[in-house]
Amino acid sequence: MFKYTVISKTGVSTAPKPDHSAHLSPDHKISAAMIQETIQQLEADLRAAQLSGDVTALDRLIDDALLFTGPDGSLATKTDDLALHRSGAVRISTHEPSDLRWQAVTPDVVVVSLRTRLAGFFHGQSFAGDYRYTRVWARRGDSWRIVAGHVSAVAIGTT
Repeated sequence: MFKYTVISKTGVSTAPKPDHSAHLSPDHKISAAMIQETIQQLEADLRAAQLSGDVTALDRLIDDALLFTGPDGSLATKTDDLALHRSGAVRISTHEPSDLRWQAVTPDVVVVSLRTRLAGFFHGQSFAGDYRYTRVWARRGDSWRIVAGHVSAVAIGTT
């Protein structure tokens, strides 16, 4: 599948179940392991929705206040993103993650960096290559949503 890495104040770990609970307030009922499992599932759900063009699932995963910067520097909202998928202007045919890293800023805010191989079409133009997403997931009540994000192409030879 993909390499999972957690970045914390103490460094980088590739352990399958890292314990960074020291970074979480003891009065919160969610552990680092629970956040890891949740983020991995959310990222998998998002990837499936992007590949299938499932606007209903995307609507559930993306916050109404989304600010997303595209690879050309343009800023998009949730409405913009859903419209692109709904119209078919964006179609992703390949989405193969190779590196997922996350850091809990608070128990309710997690920053994710995902490197992935993407291919598809954007406004009729084909694209393919390695891309890096940065996403900010925020817990709103009982659900997590993407509140901010960015995607850019990864230069050849870059890790």
